[in-house]
Formats: sequence, structure tokens, C-alpha cells
Amino acid sequence: MSNLKLGVEVASAHDLMAKDGQGSASPYAELHFDHQKFRTTVKEKDLNPYWNETFYFNVSDPKNLANLTLDAYVYNNTKGGNISKSFMGKVHINGTSFVPYSDAVVFHYPLEKRSIFSRVKGELGLKVFVTDNPSIRSSNPLPNMDTGRTESKDSRRTFNHLPNSNFVQQPQFPQQQPYMGGINQPQQPYAYGVDQMQSQSQPKITRMYSEASSQPMEYALKETSPFLGGGQVIRGRVVSGDNRRASTYDLVEPMQFLFVRVVKAQDLPNMDVTGSLDPYVEVRVGNYKGVTQHFSKTSNPEWNTVFAFSKERMQATILDVVVKDKDMLKDDFVGIVRVNLHDIPTRVPPDSPLAPEWYRLEDKKGEKKKGELMLAVWIGTQADEAFPDAFLADSAMSSVDGSVSSMFTRSKVYHSPRLWYVRVNVIEVQDLVWDEKSRFPDVYVKAQINNQVIRTRPVQARNANALWNEDMMFVAAEPFEDHLVLTIEDRVGPGKDESLGKVFIPLNTVDRRADDRLIHSRWFNLQHPYDHEIDEKKHKKDHKFATRLHLRVCLDGGYHVLDESTQYSSDLRPTAKQLWKPSIGLLELGILNASALHPMKTRQGKGTTDAYCVAKYGHKWVRTRTVMDSLVPRFNEQYTWEVYDPSTVLTVGVFDNAQLNNDSNTKDVRVGKIRIRISTLETGRVYTHSYPLLVLHPTGVKKMGELHLAIRFSSTSMMNMMYTYSKPLLPKMHYVRPLTVGQLETLRHQAVAIVAARLSRAEPPLRREIVEYMTDANSHLWSMRRSKANFFRLMSVFNGVFTASKWFGEVCLWKNQITTILVHILFVMLVSFPELILPTIFLYMFLIGLWNYWFRAQYPPHMNTRLSYADSVTPDELDEEFDTFPTSRSNEHVRHRYDRLRSVAGRIQSVVGDIASQGERLQGLLSWRDPRATLIFMIFCLVAAFVLYVTPFQVLVILVGFYVMRHPRLRHRLPSAPLNFFRRLPARTDSML
Repeated sequence: MSNLKLGVEVASAHDLMAKDGQGSASPYAELHFDHQKFRTTVKEKDLNPYWNETFYFNVSDPKNLANLTLDAYVYNNTKGGNISKSFMGKVHINGTSFVPYSDAVVFHYPLEKRSIFSRVKGELGLKVFVTDNPSIRSSNPLPNMDTGRTESKDSRRTFNHLPNSNFVQQPQFPQQQPYMGGINQPQQPYAYGVDQMQSQSQPKITRMYSEASSQPMEYALKETSPFLGGGQVIRGRVVSGDNRRASTYDLVEPMQFLFVRVVKAQDLPNMDVTGSLDPYVEVRVGNYKGVTQHFSKTSNPEWNTVFAFSKERMQATILDVVVKDKDMLKDDFVGIVRVNLHDIPTRVPPDSPLAPEWYRLEDKKGEKKKGELMLAVWIGTQADEAFPDAFLADSAMSSVDGSVSSMFTRSKVYHSPRLWYVRVNVIEVQDLVWDEKSRFPDVYVKAQINNQVIRTRPVQARNANALWNEDMMFVAAEPFEDHLVLTIEDRVGPGKDESLGKVFIPLNTVDRRADDRLIHSRWFNLQHPYDHEIDEKKHKKDHKFATRLHLRVCLDGGYHVLDESTQYSSDLRPTAKQLWKPSIGLLELGILNASALHPMKTRQGKGTTDAYCVAKYGHKWVRTRTVMDSLVPRFNEQYTWEVYDPSTVLTVGVFDNAQLNNDSNTKDVRVGKIRIRISTLETGRVYTHSYPLLVLHPTGVKKMGELHLAIRFSSTSMMNMMYTYSKPLLPKMHYVRPLTVGQLETLRHQAVAIVAARLSRAEPPLRREIVEYMTDANSHLWSMRRSKANFFRLMSVFNGVFTASKWFGEVCLWKNQITTILVHILFVMLVSFPELILPTIFLYMFLIGLWNYWFRAQYPPHMNTRLSYADSVTPDELDEEFDTFPTSRSNEHVRHRYDRLRSVAGRIQSVVGDIASQGERLQGLLSWRDPRATLIFMIFCLVAAFVLYVTPFQVLVILVGFYVMRHPRLRHRLPSAPLNFFRRLPARTDSML
């Protein structure tokens, strides 16, 4: 048998034609030779793909090799799951061109048309050679061209390229892959044969690349069709359901619970020798039980406590409610009430609450005894009004008196404190008194609110007076617990300062303002700092003049106090409530369940997770109950928020509860988070998707599981919402008296610290690490990965300019004669009729937006590992990103330079990201990413096309020129409506990790 084989290395493709209506395509190549077929991997959204994959064909008859042909077809994958192809070009190579491997080079073949009506362009790089090396095995041919899905039972990953495991994806290269122009790179070809895969090294490589190729599908958003309380959701529409249940909790799956309300007891018997009784109640259903708090020395206690038992976990048929007497050694049995679960009624809201009843206590033998217990027992769902206050008995022990389940397993709603900016204008000081009369004091003012400290510049007081006139900004939260403390200090020597006096100002006595009106200044007498009463009496006797500090202090309520990353703000309202506008809609979130969570801890020798979710929007934080010991927790909790601006972001995070053992030093572990911009949601549609939870670890990006959500955004007034797009994004004070970028960043971190401190004092506490993770407190730190990601975002923004320039170059080179002739005709027409230029442009943009409507995104944006540059980050870059700040390196000099570099580079990456965001907003005008904004712009383009058609061009130019050069009195300090509209457009920051 002949060992002759034909090797084909599919190197890359260049300048392919866009096929998806968004200026890109997902190409792959198919090879046909001697009745054998092979297929490369699919390169998502890449017009210049790089494969570098090699396949080996068996040559059935070496004597007939010259008469055989190799056909290479390039197709666009039009669907994410099954292979559905559209033709992009082909290459036909005769057998007479086949050469040995030593003579083979990578040659870029121009793609040919399949028919006269085909539209193709670009080149395909192939390296074709023949070999008779017996160590090389032929690849497995493709049996069925339409079979493209393979599901693994253990990982449930979808492979959308090949059913054969030997066809694997090569390592990812940067998006801006340089075109090599047919130059052959000395490189040993890769061969993936069946026999080679059985070696010791090949299976590891194959599995690694196969997992890499499955990541785009593994990290993708998945639309689901669950049965919720309102009915089944199919493609965003509720098609069936119970109208009675749809009134409440219609975005979650109904879960049945057994509710037991323990109200009170009366006439309980005395159990102790002293004649006293310390009663408490234990509610048991099978292996699950809940315990109330105990009362001391009373026979008529009142608990009014509700327990909820999940019906899915109940395996018993009898409910036992036991009254016990708290004792030091062993609790005494007082009495029991047994209820058959089959006799318990079912209550569906909005039915009236079930009235409690008196039950006579029984002994262990079932005989009546002294004492009665008032209970209410019913079966309901999480829509029951008793559910939020119920103690969920999902563990073997659920206690009310401060144990695990009472604090950490219940859902909770939090509200962020009301934050204010405190503006302090230090004007001057008079009549300073200092000890050393031989010199003039070098004084400065130190202002402090809690741990926020700001200092003025030092000024030499030559006549006992000093002038600063400096502004300081702080953050404070209502209710005000701290004072504003101003200290005048004298810089005596290097590192040595002496206090000359202090001023204490309670913040609740400070004037408040909602605009930029002038606040009257005040003089404050300084309190001299003394350590002992003797010194104070001495100074009162010696000093004849009182030192005064001239200040202007106010609480600025016209600003929005930023406590989140500016790209992901969930609230843009000012602090002063009188400036708030009516809400424009309602956001409803149903947290359904999570699946395939990674084990975060070990319990009883097996990995487990105690998961809970935290959602933040505006001032309202919500925390679901903790589902203990489950990798597939079901939450089914629904929450609502009022929406005041569509350009805001909802953030949902998943965490592992580490506080179940009452260890306050252990931090809750983050599992992942999801961000959803409200403006990307269609009004009235129910979005039901399974979101992958992606987290960047020191070893790379990892999928920690999936979170299933149901989201609906409903508008109260469509006209008010459309009008919002013309309003400024931030309150008026941000433009009238703007703060610097450095001030905003410093104040944001102070605000995050205040919010974290307040929420950590709630019960159960929302810990600091949760607040920092949800608000992206560390987003300003340097990261080589984020810098590269922002750079490539910037490059992708200018891809359109580069493409247009290249297209015009092709027109000049007459590559496509028909296109060039049409351009010449259009050019002559526009020169002859210049008044048609602007109407044609706007009409063309309107048609582009109308065309892109059919290709608009159907899913909300989500984390994109490729956009975040997380799929090709190096270990050294990860080590740098997860390094402490300041760095933990031992060399002090290197540490200083390293921290300085990271600080500067962090600002650079923010600037680059902001520039990229502006370009992405420009791209989003016609992309239907924000359907309302695109509709507004399309209407504007249509109207502008007709207005500009009837308006003489010369008049239009004069009006525009006069408007640009208008008098300053005619200018307004607030941004214009077009600029406000542009700033509200969504950018791709929502998909950034």
C-alpha cells in the first residue's frame, strides 16, 4: 500500500468580504480532495483569520495524482450552533502544481467566484505538498458536512466546528494580524492524525486546543424558555399562563413552601423545681427544623415567628411543633402539636392571610395535656407576603436567636445612605498666636471628616494673618455622624508640625444648596489645643486675642455623588430630592437559578458552595437568601426598581457565603457578576437568558458557572423616555461648576468606603468586599490586559475609516469596474448638484440603520473574553495584574518605579478607553444596540434629508457658520441636546471584564 499523502496547510485568509451585515464574518475553510473532506475551525468575527492548521489526505492512486484536483472553499458560518454556511470564495488547484514538502511555500491564492452572480474578494493562503513519510498518518475525513455539534456529557460544551476531535483550533493571535503577503515563514507544519493522537503528548495538546475552541460557545449568552409565574416565555413573549399568578412574581418560577407561623402560647405548665419555665418552640419536618428564641420565666410567651420549609426537600408527611423548656444540660419536653401535611390548605395571593388557630398540646403518647399553642400552617409560594420575613429552614438547623440561618440565609433589601458633597472654602485666618516670636509661622489648614484628610498649601503669616482661598471637597452620608474638623498647623521643621488651634463644625448645622448660589462666609473662633487644664488656664490668662478662621462651608446637593465606576453607573440623580424628575419606567428582575457552580469550599470531604446573589441598581441593593450546600441553587426571587434614566446599568453578582460559621474574618468569595445596560433592553420584552459567570484568576479567565435571569423593562411614558435622551447625563452642577477628574476619582473611593461601612453594619451585613466588587472600586489600577483591550477597541473603531480608505483606493485602481463607473457617475452628479450631498448622506445613513435593524442584537450585551483580551493574556501580565498595590517586590527602587508606572499607565488606559467609548457610541447610532436612540437618530436623518433638500446649501452654510461663531451671550453653559444624546449612547464597556 502506498504511503503517499497530500498535505495541505491552511495558513490564513486576507481581506474577506463581510457577510453578517455588521462589517464582519465568521469564516472557515473546507478542503475537498479525492473524495475526502476536511474543515478548519470557525474564526468568529474576523475578516483576516489565521488558522495555521494542517491536514493530510490519502492518495488512493499515486499514478493518477496529476489528474486530481484540490478544491478549497471558504464559507461564512451564519449560525452559532449548527454549521450553516454562505459562500465566500473558492480556490482550485490542479494536481500538476503539487510539489514535495522541501519546495512548498505558503502561497496566497485569490478567491474565485462560484458563479457569475457570486460576490467574493480576498485571498486564501495555502501550502500544498506531497509526502511519503511513513510516520505521518492521514487525518480523519469529515463524514457529514451538515453535522457540526458534539456535546460532551461531563462538561456540556458545544463544538461548532467539527465532529472529529483531531481537528483542533490553533492558538489565538491578536486581532491585528499583519498580512505577510505570501512570504513563507519557516515553520514545522502541524499534523493531527489518529495514530499521533495516541502518543503521550498529543492528547494533551488536542484537549487543550479543543477546549480553547469551545470557549466562544461556552462563554456565550444562552436564551431560554422557562415556565414562570406568568406563563412560558418564548423569545421574550409570555405565551400562556395563569392571570391570577401573573399579578405578582411573574418573572420567577413558582416554588412551594410550607409556612408555619408560631404566634404564641398560653397556660404552659411549669417544668423546673423552682416553678419557672423558659419556653421555646422547635418546628420539625423530617430532617429539617427551625427553632424560635426562648423566653425566660414565662408561661405565656409570644414569638410571632414564621418558618418556611421548601416542599422539594420535604420527605415527611407529619409536621411536628414541639414546645421545650430551655435548660443548662438538657432541654425538657413540654408538649407537642402534630399536623398532617395532607390536611394543610394551599393559599394563593392575593387571598386573605390564613388566621392562626389554638392547638392543644399533647404528650409523647398523644394524650392531651396542659397548655395551648397558636399556629397558622399553610402552603404558599415566594409571592406570599410572609416569605420575606420567614426563616428558611433549608439546613438541618434554623434558629432565630442569632444563629446561622437567621442572619445569612434570608433575603434582604438594603438602601445606600444618602451621600452629599461637602464643599469647604478656606479663605483666611486672623490673629494667629505662636510661641516662637523670632520667626514667622509657616501655616496651613488641615481639614478632616472621619478618615478623609485634605491640606491647603503652606503660607507664611508675616502679620499674624494668612490667606489661602482654596476649595476642598469631601463626601458625607446622612445621618451625619462625623464633624468637620479644621486644624491650623505650623510647619516648625521637616516632619514636625505644631497645632495652633482647631475648629469643630457639626455637619447637620451646615447650609445646604441645590444650585450654584453664593453661600455666605462665616468666621469661626479657634479652640486652642491643650493637653491639661492647667495649660488651658495659663493660656486663657496670657493670650488677649482670639484667633479666627474665615470659612465658607456648604453641602452641595446639586451634584450626583459617584459611588460606582462612571461607565457602569446605576443612578445619575442629584443628592437634593427637589431636583429629582419623575421615573420613566420600571425594571423587574427575576433571579431564577444558577447551574454548574464551581465548588468554593470543602464540607464533609466534598466540594460545595453556599451561594447567594446581590443585585444593585440606584440606591437599592438586594440580597437573595443563601442556598446552602448546592452547586445548582434555585433562588426564584423577584425585585423591582424605578428607572429614572435608561443610560444606567444593573449589576448582579454571585458570591459564596463564608460567614456561616460566624467567622467574621473570612471574606465572601466572588463567583462572578453580570452587568446589563437598561437602554439595550426593548420595552415590554421579557429577557430570559443564562449568563456565564466569568472571573479573571491569576491563571486566566475561568467560567465559574451560569446564572439564569429574567428581566423586563417597562416604560410609563415613551415620550418622556425619548425626551430623556436630549437631557444632560449628569445634574446641572457638574457642568456649571465641574469637578476635576482627579477630584471625582478621589471622591468616588471615599464614597465607596462610606457605603461599605454603612452596609456592613446592617443585619445581615453586606460586607466590604461585596460592595467594592459590585462598584468596581479597583477599576483604576493598572492592567496590561485592559490596556491592550482598550487599544484594540480603539483600533476596531477606526477599522471603518481604514476600510473606506482602502475601498476608495480600489476604486482608483479600477479593481471593480462596475463600482468605479458608478462612483464616477455619483461624483459628477454631486459636483453638478452640491445641494444633494448632505441629503444623500443622511438618507444613506437612514437606509443603513434600516438595513441594520434586521441584524440587530437579540441578546443583552455580556462579558466578552476576546474583547477583554482575557483569552490571550500571558502569565506575566496576569502576575502583574494580580500583584498587590503597592507592589510586593523586594527591591525598593524597583517598587517605586513600578508603582509610578502603574499609576500613570492606569490613567492612560482610562483615556484610551474613553476615546474608544466615543467611537463606539458613534458606531452605535445605527446599530440598534439602543433601539430608542437608533429610532430617534433615524427620524432625525429622515427629517434632515428633506429639510436639507429644500434648504439652499449656501443659506445652510451661513447659518452653521454664524451658529459656531455666535456671541458668548448666546451660549449656554449646559451641553446641547445633540451632545447629550450622543453621551447617552451605549458603548462596548458593558461587555468588558
